Amino acid sequence: MDSAMASGRRRTVDEGTLNVTSVFQKTGDHAVIDHVADADEEVLVALGYKQEFKRDFSLLSTFSVSFSVLGLLPSIASTLSYNLAYSGPAGSVWGWVVAGVLIQFVALSMAEICSSMPTAGGLYYASAVLAPEGWGPLCSWITGWSNFLGQATGPCSVNYALSSMILTAAEIANPDYTAETFHVYLLLLALLIFEGLLTMNSTKFIGRLNVIGTITNMVALIIFVIWMPVGSINTPKTNSNDYVWTEVINGTEWPTGFAFMMGFLSVIWTMSGYDAPFHLSEECSNANIASPRAIVLTAQLGLYLGWAIILFFVGQGCTVASSRVVYAYSRDGALPGSRWLKKVNHTTHTPVYAVWFVLTLGALLGLLMFASPVAIGAVFSIGAIAQYVAFTIPIALKLFVVGDKFRPGPWHLGRFSKPVGVVACAYVVLMVPVLCFPSVKGADLNTLNMNYTCLIYGGVMSLALLWYAVDARKWFKGPKINVDHLIHTQVLDGQGLEVNQDDISFDKKE
Repeated sequence: MDSAMASGRRRTVDEGTLNVTSVFQKTGDHAVIDHVADADEEVLVALGYKQEFKRDFSLLSTFSVSFSVLGLLPSIASTLSYNLAYSGPAGSVWGWVVAGVLIQFVALSMAEICSSMPTAGGLYYASAVLAPEGWGPLCSWITGWSNFLGQATGPCSVNYALSSMILTAAEIANPDYTAETFHVYLLLLALLIFEGLLTMNSTKFIGRLNVIGTITNMVALIIFVIWMPVGSINTPKTNSNDYVWTEVINGTEWPTGFAFMMGFLSVIWTMSGYDAPFHLSEECSNANIASPRAIVLTAQLGLYLGWAIILFFVGQGCTVASSRVVYAYSRDGALPGSRWLKKVNHTTHTPVYAVWFVLTLGALLGLLMFASPVAIGAVFSIGAIAQYVAFTIPIALKLFVVGDKFRPGPWHLGRFSKPVGVVACAYVVLMVPVLCFPSVKGADLNTLNMNYTCLIYGGVMSLALLWYAVDARKWFKGPKINVDHLIHTQVLDGQGLEVNQDDISFDKKE
């Protein structure tokens, strides 16, 4: 044992020897620590944050949360209509393959960044660190708000789909019953409250719960894939090979190739939750290896198992990931009410206020169902676009801006890092505008079939940027350091300090 640590003396933590890309690189300073710390805590301290969560997540439980967020069966069932309507059965089958393979490039690039910067802030922190001098606060602000918007729509969209499915099953079982919109909304509220009561528990409980959920999910998938063809009452039991593999039906007024890409929505929305291990990295042991592995494993299984479901044919996890995003951004003062949202419950060691904040937003977004099916349907596209914009910004900064200053973690892509990053960025740049198009055009376009994704996502992000330009730029300087650190050979108390990337100094927060 280090004698300095044993005697309670402070010692410097050198982020350069820990294979992390830290905010301290912009200043040349180092964190200091005065107690015995394991490898995971040292990595987090080197990134500028103190350990506040219990590290009760393992690779299995971290993957289980991420896989639960995918929720393959309900996610595909709730968005399959987009694929079939846009490009038909063959378009759905091949669209999953094409989009799923390209998504792997995004997941691999994200996993590499996660290994180098395993913090709950994840993408937001990475954008601040990798941005050019003076641009860190703006880049992290844009990334954080886009990621927050994508995560905030998750509980609403997943539980809206689940509520609709439950009530549809009730209608089938009872032909005299007709589900009303307010029935769907009340059931959505009940589901949100139930998930909140689960998610506010300890990390160990959440981990075990999601392991059980993943096992159940896998069993359901196997039963579904076997039962679907066997239990079919049609003759023949399945569609013909020609219909499944070659029948591309353009259900839009755009060219067939464009309609094929519009059908990627189901794939992109379903496979937009694999960033969860990044946000759970402060609660995971061996995080700089386990978290990136969980990201890649989730994306891979989403590709293969999702395709199996498409051929024949998960709300609590969303709440966990979303609440950790809210906690991380509130810790750095990026959200209204950060003073309360960043608090960690002393009993459960989880951000309970952040959990209920996320669920409240889900309940408010659910009110869109009273406007029109198109309005609530836009939540799916918003979630997909917001998430992938946030995924891509730090990847692009690592690729085109930071250069050799990026320190790969123990899990990295080696010489494939740049080509994989290029494909990831190109794919997202192509798909973001595609997902904003309506299926019709010209005289056929009206208020009921318009795609409101661009309006809602663009409106929220425009307000966030306006807030930054008018006020937030004066006080928001990116990730706040909350550990003791050295500057000019003096030890400064890290509580309430923030990294000012404009003048590369530390300012005491009033």
